[in-house]
Amino acid sequence: MESGQILLVDDNKDDLDLALHAFRKSNIANEIVTAHDGVEAIDFLLGKHQNKHNPAMVLLDLKLPKLDGLEVLKRIRADPKTKMIPVIILTSSNEEEDLLKSYESGANSYIRKPVDFDKFMHVVKQIGIYWLVLNEPPPETKK
Repeated sequence: MESGQILLVDDNKDDLDLALHAFRKSNIANEIVTAHDGVEAIDFLLGKHQNKHNPAMVLLDLKLPKLDGLEVLKRIRADPKTKMIPVIILTSSNEEEDLLKSYESGANSYIRKPVDFDKFMHVVKQIGIYWLVLNEPPPETKK
């Protein structure tokens, strides 16, 4: 059974606050758990603090301290308990190499963060509608 949680991984406090605000304004009521670096994200998913259920999705920035987003993505995909979680890269990177490496590493989607607040709100709402309402997830892998 899906927990409905969203794991939001970003080291930029302003971006985290903006994303949380956008989810609230978009009436997405799912619990949102935040991680400020790659190590926190992996600890939440696979470490001593892991939950009984996987989150419904992970929104993952690429440029993270301690452990970058691509390495987090690779570890998520390498573990049988987490390999099926939808991972959406949400980044400000315009680097084609980041885009390519993200998909090669198993990202489900790659979205560039809009700078404009209204556009960002729209993007977050669309992410929520698609991944939490429209998308049919696979049955959760037992931990």
